[in-house]
Amino acid sequence: MNKIQDQRTERRLHYNWSIRFADGFDSVLSQGQMVDISSSGGCFTCPADKYCPSLKEQITTLFSVPRFGSDGSFDMANYNRTGKICRVEQITKLTNKIAIQFNKPLFFKPGEQGISESEEKIV
Repeated sequence: MNKIQDQRTERRLHYNWSIRFADGFDSVLSQGQMVDISSSGGCFTCPADKYCPSLKEQITTLFSVPRFGSDGSFDMANYNRTGKICRVEQITKLTNKIAIQFNKPLFFKPGEQGISESEEKIV
């Protein structure tokens, strides 16, 4: 059996949290649900409607990322990023999965905060 080699340069943080997005800061915000994130981009699901981003479209996102403390605690930190849509995948007739590459990366690596994979999937 052939193994697919993961070409990612950093581990992603998998979590379910709200994300809001629009064509820009002056546009109406739509809502989706974050699936995973790295410092350079993320993936989220959203309704497959007229507000769903298209491939290569630039959008503005507003989202929160858990920041884990050494004692096992965490806080949610808020961020906004613009970025380009690099993949749109139809999950169901009503839902799409969107991958975005940020124009400016986050200053930390969300999936590499010193927590185990099992702890990461709880959030």
